Amino acid sequence: MIGTELLDDPHADPRAVRAELADIARLNALFGGTRAVVRALEPMFAGAARGDGPREPWTLLDVGTGLGDIPRAVAAAAQRYGIPLRVIGVELNAAAADAAIAAGTAGHMAMMLADGGALPLAPGSVDVVMASQVLHHLPRDVAVRWIAAFRVLARRAVVLADLRRSRIAMAAVWLVSFPLGFSRTTRHDAVVSLRRGYTKRDFNDLLRAAGAPAVTRYRPGFRVVAAWPVNGRPHPVA
Repeated sequence: MIGTELLDDPHADPRAVRAELADIARLNALFGGTRAVVRALEPMFAGAARGDGPREPWTLLDVGTGLGDIPRAVAAAAQRYGIPLRVIGVELNAAAADAAIAAGTAGHMAMMLADGGALPLAPGSVDVVMASQVLHHLPRDVAVRWIAAFRVLARRAVVLADLRRSRIAMAAVWLVSFPLGFSRTTRHDAVVSLRRGYTKRDFNDLLRAAGAPAVTRYRPGFRVVAAWPVNGRPHPVA
């Protein structure tokens, strides 16, 4: 692993965890993290909405949910297509789970404290498994194991999103961190996260090792995204 980040430490100061997660949520909103995931799922929602009859609820499992900002945006997108979305957020870090609840997430989704590679759920028990900006925190073999586990849990689709490794992005996030008022820790961790990020080739190698379709796309804001339906052909990311 390259460097260390606050969120790697299960014993990190809860106040620092809350502050960093709030900064990450702002980065997601401002620089494409949220939009990358919503855009990946919208074609699937649109396809389901074209069917006849009432829209059955979907279940979304968000592994490494942070403050729950991205699944809330996904739930809003699903609602636009008439699809009720039940969200389960997963965190391994107890301070992060507490931060999500303190941020009001409890009113929007259930929270689970668990390891993303050993989730206490039955195969095919959720419609969509999502993990955004989580895999770069893991050694490669662990990330492969998590992706393989996600494929087993999902009934409809898996969506993975992360950071694209780029020196330009590292410099940019460092510079914008000052006017945005980010802490020194967030500034450091944002750069480390990008150093740990993926090229399209790297991400596709992870997917192949996990037995998943290699469908990675670059998205604005230096993001990489892979989305595919279970038991189907790779879904193009719009």
